[in-house]
Amino acid sequence: MANENTGLQLRSLVKASGELELSLARVAIPEPAADEVLVRVEGAPINPSDLGLLLGAADMSTAVASGTAEQPVLTAKIPEAYMRAMAGRLDESMPVGNEGAGVVIKAGADAQHLLGKTVAMLGGAMYAEYRCLKAADVLVLPPGATAADGASCFVNPLTALGMVETMRREGHTALVHTAAASNLGQMLNKICLAEGVGLVNVVRSPAQAAILQAIGAKYVVDSSAPGFMEDLIKALVATGATLAFDAIGGGKLAGQILSGMEAAANQTATTYSRYGSSVHKQVYIYGGLDTRPTELNRGFGMAWGLGGWLLTPFLMKIGPEAAQKLRERVAAELKTTFASHYSHEVSLAEALNPDIIAAYNRRATGEKYLINPSKR
Repeated sequence: MANENTGLQLRSLVKASGELELSLARVAIPEPAADEVLVRVEGAPINPSDLGLLLGAADMSTAVASGTAEQPVLTAKIPEAYMRAMAGRLDESMPVGNEGAGVVIKAGADAQHLLGKTVAMLGGAMYAEYRCLKAADVLVLPPGATAADGASCFVNPLTALGMVETMRREGHTALVHTAAASNLGQMLNKICLAEGVGLVNVVRSPAQAAILQAIGAKYVVDSSAPGFMEDLIKALVATGATLAFDAIGGGKLAGQILSGMEAAANQTATTYSRYGSSVHKQVYIYGGLDTRPTELNRGFGMAWGLGGWLLTPFLMKIGPEAAQKLRERVAAELKTTFASHYSHEVSLAEALNPDIIAAYNRRATGEKYLINPSKR
């Protein structure tokens, strides 16, 4: 039963019996310590990185709804073949939501200056009515910015900035990005255009290509087109890109990009080597839109690398001072470079509706969902 000392929090539970259970738990509202703030959450996006924790490896076509209107419960079966991957979280009810924004409604003695401020937050458990965290871990939004404006100001913006920073730190001069018409991809385009960085955008349809061309993207190639490899190589020659960030993960695309980079390098090579070009080509997989195995047809010499890239380890690597500079840039350009757009806003209870889950789990370009825990 609801009372003024508790709030709703979305939980994801993978049972050892092979079942996913999503529910809204009633949890005590914490009292902030001296260096903490209590935030009423008013916006938290559903990012691809959230879906892995939220839905696990469940087959959502088996979803069954129960519970009440205020506190729904949804269960779905997890195929036995995927249970091994879920071993680390069995029978542990886990809060969900990487980032969000809201209004500070209580503050500890050392954080009184934040009382009433609209702030953005990163730190998990954001699909909840209230979130208590260190004052140092919130970002005060600029005047006039709403919680919806700031809800997505960490994961996508910092990832886009992190890609460009990684490029520079590793000695590359241009980038390739896949699933490039996403919110993140559009932010990356704006950054690269502003800073004169060559960017090859790889999309999967003419409609996605049109989205990027409308915001000024210079190099857009469609992987569904018959001439994809030729178009990709031309763009790689034009930009000199030797670093790629791949949101797809599975299938042949990462290997195709490496092959394209090798072909582009060989167009300017002055001598032949049976080991391929000496130009190092790197692909970082940072997403898994395609869950199939990654396929590599090794026709790209020996100077190449394939690895994983995640935002949190990157921020730890560059250190707090450099990370803070990136956060400050995001705040300054919140309504321009880093503006996010949402197609749907749902309540916590609506986020557990099977039809709505099916919609946001499609991860379709232009379909971004915002959970507003304050919505009734």
